[in-house]
Amino acid sequence: MNKPTLVFRLTVAALLFTGFAQMPIFARYYLADVPGFGWTADYYFNHVAHYILAIVLLAILGWRLPRVLRRPAWTAMDVIVGLCWAGIVLTGIVRVMKNQPDSYFSPTLVMWVDWLHLGFVMLLGTASLARFMTTGTKASGRGSNRP
Repeated sequence: MNKPTLVFRLTVAALLFTGFAQMPIFARYYLADVPGFGWTADYYFNHVAHYILAIVLLAILGWRLPRVLRRPAWTAMDVIVGLCWAGIVLTGIVRVMKNQPDSYFSPTLVMWVDWLHLGFVMLLGTASLARFMTTGTKASGRGSNRP
């Protein structure tokens, strides 16, 4: 595995962890009580870490986008995974805008954006797992069926 792929995978794993840490599940289920995991209950730390990791992810996705768009053949699963990434990025941008002090979004819109963000993440995980199980192709685009 090359370094960019490793950085991508570690970034996505850390984003998943910090994303779920922003919900109070780690304190609720006592993960924060495990020695060394007290920081998982700190919402603000996880919020800032999620933003920093999102910047790294956006840089990686921006770097990979031209290469992905030059791909000669797209499968239906490639399109689904690509749309999931687009949905995650767009709903993430709206969530960042919502957190600005001078902006106001209706509670209904905030709820929809939050659920869509989480839904796109879950759909991406499911689609990536299905693609790996059916073709042996990993989410990073490298696998047994790809050049």
